[in-house]
Amino acid sequence: MTDGPDDAAIVGGLRSGDRDAWDALCQRYGARLWRYVARLIGSDHNAVEDVFQEALLAVAKSGRSLRPETLLWPWLSRIGHNQAALFWRQRYRDGVPDGPAVEPLASADGDPVAALARRETVETVRLLLAEMNADHVALLTAKYFDGLSVAEIVNLFGGTTEGVRSSLARARRDFRVRCERHHVGQ
Repeated sequence: MTDGPDDAAIVGGLRSGDRDAWDALCQRYGARLWRYVARLIGSDHNAVEDVFQEALLAVAKSGRSLRPETLLWPWLSRIGHNQAALFWRQRYRDGVPDGPAVEPLASADGDPVAALARRETVETVRLLLAEMNADHVALLTAKYFDGLSVAEIVNLFGGTTEGVRSSLARARRDFRVRCERHHVGQ
């Protein structure tokens, strides 16, 4: 990761309300949390910023109640996931189907129909991820978007190699079932 206090020291500092611990948390995990939220929300920079800020507020509110053994990235990714899920639920409750068109409606071959189909698939995948278990989404994101090895995921999330492999298998199965139910990519 980065130099500075380790995660246990950051947790201890957050529990006691230490400003330096908050700074260390933001330094170590801020960019990763932003990327995670952006993957769940999409390219609408304003929406990503809003969800990221809501996640940071939730982190700040719950920092003093952390258990000493809390692993920071799983905790942060659950908060980010929960805030993204709230965003998607609100968006669909309010009947906002696509939000602002921030991505050009074109594909590599210039086919707008293919580009629209791709955009709809991406939106559906984001919605499905928002419905899934936050820990599963964090594992899938670490493996397939961040390109982390199982050993790196174990270092980030804790547990054992076999436990992470098993959790990844369950997460993939859950995602596949949800995609089949929504006919994604067909």
